[in-house]
Amino acid sequence: LMRAFLGWLRGEKRHCSMAVIPTVDEEDARRPNRERDSLVRERSRIVNRIKATLARFGIRAFKPILRNANKLDSLRIVDGTLLPENTRAELRRNFARMRLLFEQIREIERERLRRLATAPTAPAAEQGAHAMVRLLARVIGVGIETADMLVHEILSRGLRDRRAVARYAGLTGAPDESGKRRREKGLA
Repeated sequence: LMRAFLGWLRGEKRHCSMAVIPTVDEEDARRPNRERDSLVRERSRIVNRIKATLARFGIRAFKPILRNANKLDSLRIVDGTLLPENTRAELRRNFARMRLLFEQIREIERERLRRLATAPTAPAAEQGAHAMVRLLARVIGVGIETADMLVHEILSRGLRDRRAVARYAGLTGAPDESGKRRREKGLA
């Protein structure tokens, strides 16, 4: 580490590089995408928990994501009896958590659309990001969420060349990785 730092101080080309610390505004622009991603993962955990609970009682065709999915009183286990009361109470609590998560995700998405709609009044730096989001969202198959994530997480970084982009995406190795290390990680 010290040798790399001394080489950088001497000005040796390509000896090492320093990471650019994002500004407060850049980091703040990334928060909605990261929060939404976290909420979606949490929603998936709850859906899987509901499915696992129902699978213990032999109910496999139930889809927790559907709006009419919280009709727990009509669910019957394999022998025709109703679900036990404690299980129904647990499932109601899980559905309540899931409704809250759906609402929070929708709130983040509505706020993003509102920001995009009011972009002309935004500062010049943000106008560029909003314009890129709109441009990417026009590509078939790329939605607002993906376009916003690409702009704020990847395209806002100052990647110096194609190799840096490929390294960031995980398509090629970093300069300090040997072929054996990549194979050990299961990448090649």
